[in-house]
Amino acid sequence: MPRDFHRSERVEEQIHRLLAELLLREVKDPRVGPVTITAVELSKDLSHAKVYFVPFDARRPAAEVARALGSAAGFLRVQLKKQLRMRQVPELRFLADETVDRAARLSALISAAVASDTARAAPAEEAEGGADGDPPPP
Repeated sequence: MPRDFHRSERVEEQIHRLLAELLLREVKDPRVGPVTITAVELSKDLSHAKVYFVPFDARRPAAEVARALGSAAGFLRVQLKKQLRMRQVPELRFLADETVDRAARLSALISAAVASDTARAAPAEEAEGGADGDPPPP
């Protein structure tokens, strides 16, 4: 019976879980602050990992948090090496996850478009005599 997950997917999930725990309990750098690890993407040869994160504090620039996480990458790799059963732990590259911001912008655009369409449709319905086709009242 074939496996449901490829090895890289299992390793991604394990790295994701371990990094979240390490950032919560072990990293003491105040520049990092509380962050959420949203995804981990491994290269095919498992030598590089893109780690996507979202800072809890919206006032803290994501670029600053990414630099702080990059500074902690060596420490995190050592801790991962201790807990993973891998010959080589991937190099970690931290990237801000912009999915939430993008989703909020798209939602606002959709809401604005719906409101605009509703505003345009209301005068057209009145000119046609209402939605049911009856002539407008005198």
